[in-house]
Amino acid sequence: MILDALIEAARRAGDHLRRRQADLERIAIETKGLNDFVTAVDRESEDLIVSCLDERCPGIPFLAEESDDRKAAGGERWIIDPLDGTTNYLHGYPCFSVSIALETGGDIVAGVVLDPVRDELYAAERRRGATLNGTEIAVSGVRDLAAALLVTGFPFKILDRLDAYLAGLRLLLQRSSGLRRDGSAALDLCYVGAGRLDGFWEFGLSPWDVAAGALIVGEAGGRVSDAMDGPGWLEGESIVAATPAVHGDIVAALREAGVPM
Repeated sequence: MILDALIEAARRAGDHLRRRQADLERIAIETKGLNDFVTAVDRESEDLIVSCLDERCPGIPFLAEESDDRKAAGGERWIIDPLDGTTNYLHGYPCFSVSIALETGGDIVAGVVLDPVRDELYAAERRRGATLNGTEIAVSGVRDLAAALLVTGFPFKILDRLDAYLAGLRLLLQRSSGLRRDGSAALDLCYVGAGRLDGFWEFGLSPWDVAAGALIVGEAGGRVSDAMDGPGWLEGESIVAATPAVHGDIVAALREAGVPM
């Protein structure tokens, strides 16, 4: 089964991340861009994932964060984030994840997100629901933005949009019951799917940040879109994911704030 291959690959990578974190001072760090880092561990984790998937399901191309040879979209491909939350990882902050999804014909059809610290494995297949460590999960029943606990990520790669982002942040801080920022978009999405959080939005992301987590939210009964309430969340660099009742209020607040979509 495809999901079994994804789970095995994620667990191999997660075990490696835990082992390597014991010796953070010896990990080589490179700067990819503004506030954007890559380590030898990112690449080692990616190699483990690709190797495992090639063993289990040979011939499927991939899109992976740390690969120079990224395969083109179309048909079927793996979408891989070998370490979502690299900065957290390097600081020993226990919020990072492994995210792997399978895209077929433009649709995400299977995905897993592993939290190696808590040994929490989120998984979903299209039209088959979502699970946490094998137990079915669902988004919360929160229907009012005023009662919602939201999570976001700062647009650290596109700081020219920071003022507009902060305008939206200000409105949602005023209208919700609280905000969190943890530094792993994949886990943020899974927490929405598991009902721990009620809504998530972020800008400046890439497909590997959101592919698996967005499927998990959708299969858990949530709603996922881009910031214009359209379908472009995978490639469009903006995403809103929430309970069905809260989703529209988040989009409306971002529009009211004039956030670039």
